[in-house]
Amino acid sequence: MEPITEREIRASFVNCSKGDAKRLNVPRDLAERPWEDLDFLGWTDPSYAGRCYIAVPRDGKLVSIALRHETGGSGKTQMCALCLTSHTGGGVSLMTANKAGESGRRGNTIGSYMCTDLACSLYARNKKKPSMGSRYREDLTVEQKAERVVENLYAFVDKLYT
Repeated sequence: MEPITEREIRASFVNCSKGDAKRLNVPRDLAERPWEDLDFLGWTDPSYAGRCYIAVPRDGKLVSIALRHETGGSGKTQMCALCLTSHTGGGVSLMTANKAGESGRRGNTIGSYMCTDLACSLYARNKKKPSMGSRYREDLTVEQKAERVVENLYAFVDKLYT
């Protein structure tokens, strides 16, 4: 992923108002992010428990999404639908997002189980290990695992518009 700026992020939200996009917390460490290892930028809002965001390049433009999840998590082991990493104790959460446009304004949402820390790109590249969960053994290359993360995320993004 190419580095992105705070301004680009705020302008690219598709499922919240411009006012909400202006007020949300964007990471202060954008310059230090490992952009070469990221397929998308994901972050949690430290001042608003259960609120997180994703910014993903899609079809030549940046698409950012506001997400929500329950805090606390389950004691069960769960698997992320994006990177297929298993986590215990709240490491995977059901992330929900308002749909884009009129449908979202009417309260329609989509959801998927994702790594709570949104570090799927790093898990797929073996740059980060789950604390007590695991990745199941598979014969895919790191590049194929990273491509799968992107494909699964694109499928989630596409559901915002349907």
